[in-house]
Amino acid sequence: MRVGFIGLGVMGLPMLENLAGRPDLDLVAFDRAAEPLKQLEGHPSFSTSLRIASAPAEFADREIVVTILPDSTITNAVILGSNGEAGLLNCLQPGAMIIDMGSSNPVETGKLAQAATAKGIALIDAPVSGAVVKARSGTLAILVGGDDAEFQRARPVLEAMGTAIIRSGRVGSAHAMKALNNYVYAAGLLAVSETLAMARALDLDVEVFADVLNASSGRNVASETKLKQFMIPETFAGGFALRLMEKDLRVARSLQETTGLHAPELELCASIWRDALAELGPRADNTEVYRHVAALRGTREG
Repeated sequence: MRVGFIGLGVMGLPMLENLAGRPDLDLVAFDRAAEPLKQLEGHPSFSTSLRIASAPAEFADREIVVTILPDSTITNAVILGSNGEAGLLNCLQPGAMIIDMGSSNPVETGKLAQAATAKGIALIDAPVSGAVVKARSGTLAILVGGDDAEFQRARPVLEAMGTAIIRSGRVGSAHAMKALNNYVYAAGLLAVSETLAMARALDLDVEVFADVLNASSGRNVASETKLKQFMIPETFAGGFALRLMEKDLRVARSLQETTGLHAPELELCASIWRDALAELGPRADNTEVYRHVAALRGTREG
């Protein structure tokens, strides 16, 4: 199978490396950044079943193209084209498929799917969950929005990168569920951050406090996989960028207009993450929201 892969960030690169381990796949990769492309040159499959493209136009013969890009704006530019550069829909042949594995806006995904259909090209959404560690091990959870025939066609590619493949429904549903899931996770991480800051202010044993949370009803993914590992020791190496979490919250927040439902807790959570991003900058890890929360202690006291 001839597969293209666009987007070699912290998640995309290890996902591609897992695909490159499949002998039945002929791979072409593209990214505008030079560093990940240099890393690929040392991969055992480089120059045999894996090569680098200089532009998306070189994907014309691909049967399936995976994109995993930061947001819908960039995804739209790659698929539709921008600044005089042809997009995938102008390059791929009818019958090809695009799998959008980024955390895109579901409304934009629906529009892209319609544009792709008009060209005889299928587009499905397949965002991932599990952070870098699972991207490296090929054990990601992957949500998939699309019809049965498209899902079955994409399945061998998806199974090379994840172990939990979950059908979500129509195209766009996977991106909607991913945004809502990440809101719930962000709210949990924020609650853990606030309680850790208060526990320290009360001079509690925070290691014991973490055990209490994880043995009690306060347990969540953040308390189990982030608190002792990255937040208490303040290494803040959770593997997911704070700016991407803030973006996912903006996507979730935008769904209020689509649904007609006001979600005040979502509004508050999104505003706190927005402030944290402004304070800590785009290179911060998502677990560093604790630093933002802890700093508010002095503000409140003042």
